[in-house]
Amino acid sequence: MTAKASRVANRPPKLIRAADGAHRNGPWSGSVSSEALGTDSFVLFARFEAVGTGPVLHVHPYDEVFVVKSGRALFTIGNESFEAAEGDVAMAPANVPHKFKNLGPGPLYTMDIHLNDEWIQTDLHDPDVA
Repeated sequence: MTAKASRVANRPPKLIRAADGAHRNGPWSGSVSSEALGTDSFVLFARFEAVGTGPVLHVHPYDEVFVVKSGRALFTIGNESFEAAEGDVAMAPANVPHKFKNLGPGPLYTMDIHLNDEWIQTDLHDPDVA
C-alpha cells in the first residue's frame, strides 16, 4: 500500500459545521479547506445575487467540479458554453479557461470542488468584457 493509500484508508470521518464552512461569510458563502477535510480537495461555496455576476475568466492547474445548488448559470469552459440549473454538475479540466455567470432571475448558489489541496488560480483577460 502506498503512503497516500495508507493515509486515505486511515482517515477518520469529518463533519464541518455550517458556521465553520459553507456559511462562514453569510448564507452559502465560504470554504472548507483540504486540511480541515483531511483530503486532497477543497470546497468553495459561492453566492452570486445579481444577474450577470460570477467569477472572472480563469484557469487552474487541476480539475474543478461545479454543483449548482440553486439558480441558473451560463458556464463557459474552453470553447464550449452551456446553461446549467439546480442539481446540474459541470467540470472544468485542468488548464482549461473557464467562467460562469448568474442567468437569473434570482440568486445563483454553487458548490465548487477544487481537486487540489491548495487554491491555485490565474485570472485571464476575458475578450467578452470591455
